[in-house]
Amino acid sequence: MQLNITFRNFDASEFLKDYAREKVERVNKYLDRAGEAHVVLSLERHLHHADITIHSGAFVLRGRDSSEDMYASLDLAIDKIERQLHRYKDRLKQHHDRHWVHHRQDMLREQTVRHNVVTLAEPDAERRGDTDGELVAGPRILKTNEFMMQAMNVEDAVMQMDLMNNEFFVFTNAKTLEMNVVYRRKDGEYGLIEAGAQAHLQHATRAAG
Repeated sequence: MQLNITFRNFDASEFLKDYAREKVERVNKYLDRAGEAHVVLSLERHLHHADITIHSGAFVLRGRDSSEDMYASLDLAIDKIERQLHRYKDRLKQHHDRHWVHHRQDMLREQTVRHNVVTLAEPDAERRGDTDGELVAGPRILKTNEFMMQAMNVEDAVMQMDLMNNEFFVFTNAKTLEMNVVYRRKDGEYGLIEAGAQAHLQHATRAAG
């Protein structure tokens, strides 16, 4: 497995590199097709953040956590990955044993999703303006992530969301070739948002029937 380790806002440490490598290799032995892994260690004020991403075939496993100690943050992040890996290890193996062919793959490669994290000014601040007397602008982008939309069924999309320890996941529905979103509800169930003309047409057809 190819492993990349990035340090942000503090100096690189060989001890931390070795510790991160040991943790990732512990997970790697459970994977049939682990390709590469990325570990990002960052320091923000007093919090130590660990972000671990492991690519396994068509799926991505991700664990993120923070604490006041970087070694503890690495432990917490890898524990999240291991919990989801144990939950889905049989289904992951089934996927790796099959040969997947996606229709219209050339078109799907060009579909990307941009995820922006934004901050909004307080309502009163927007009306008052800032200290220099200028109007406060609208939403300000803090960071942006861009990723490819994979073609998969809803069940696999839910699994991918869980493997990444995310609250939502955007994907291309392999059946309709439309953009869908799965998300985790507060009651523990999963929600599905269907977007695109095909989804509206299907709902209209059901209603007419």
